[in-house]
Amino acid sequence: MSFTYLNLQGTLEHITVTSEEIDRQLQRLLQANPRIVPVTDRAAALGDELVLDYAGFSEGVQFPGGTAEKQTLTLGSGMFIPGFEEQLVGANIGDDVTVTVTFPTEYHAPELAGKAAEFRCHVHEIRSHTSYELDDTFAREVGQCDTVEQMRVMVGKALQEYYDERAEQELRWQLMHQAAATVEEQPSEEELDRMVEAQMETLTAQLAQKGLTLEAYCQFTGSDEAQLRQDMRPDALEAFRTQKAVEKIAALENLSVSDEEMNAAFEKICADNNMRAEDLQPYFDNGFITVVQQQLLREKATDLVRRAARITQ
Repeated sequence: MSFTYLNLQGTLEHITVTSEEIDRQLQRLLQANPRIVPVTDRAAALGDELVLDYAGFSEGVQFPGGTAEKQTLTLGSGMFIPGFEEQLVGANIGDDVTVTVTFPTEYHAPELAGKAAEFRCHVHEIRSHTSYELDDTFAREVGQCDTVEQMRVMVGKALQEYYDERAEQELRWQLMHQAAATVEEQPSEEELDRMVEAQMETLTAQLAQKGLTLEAYCQFTGSDEAQLRQDMRPDALEAFRTQKAVEKIAALENLSVSDEEMNAAFEKICADNNMRAEDLQPYFDNGFITVVQQQLLREKATDLVRRAARITQ
């Protein structure tokens, strides 16, 4: 079988957003956006949101990292040290409250672990969380629209754009999968093992971001690490063939990535992750640069394959 990447066939699925889907999305937005109302006629209660300043002291000495101004805290959220939030229940706007706590023995700052501390707090605001109605007020304050009908139109448009983008990405995957299937090269067992390990590292990092461990994930899915590695091998093989397809297309079509395109990609990475250029510098090694370059080259190769394909809708 010869390598084929031109005149491939694919189907671009079109899904039309329904009124029911718009209704479900509006309900999700209602649940995800409680209305925050200032409280001025009572003391703080569990569930209220406070705006406060605080300064932390241990053994009479103020410690670094324990000071904040206009910090937002929901009482009962468990975001602060155990016992902290409960002592602010009953506070009024303008009150100065001294909160006494003991740091956990496994606290991330060893110099504070297991020690007693006090936080001198000043309450600026008390807010309560209530639910919106699906009305024009909700449309204005959450949807940035004048009316709920305008918000419905906006939500419908956003959903349609999402469906259309997902369909386009699925089509592009189909086409590159077809091209990759005609690649004759096969990875060695060592190469495949390295790719699987890279996928395992990615999975471990993704789980860590959610506060999970690989061991806990295996228990939840009823699997083990050996089975996970085995399950990842087909995807690793697909990734190998796709990368080879990209390299072949780039060579045949003289595709390359310019310095300007690389710089634009770095700027986008910074923007997407709310980073400054200097924050990205520690990641600048050959591996990182190669990954970015390969991604840009893959996008160019996929664009070319997409333009040359015969698409039905």
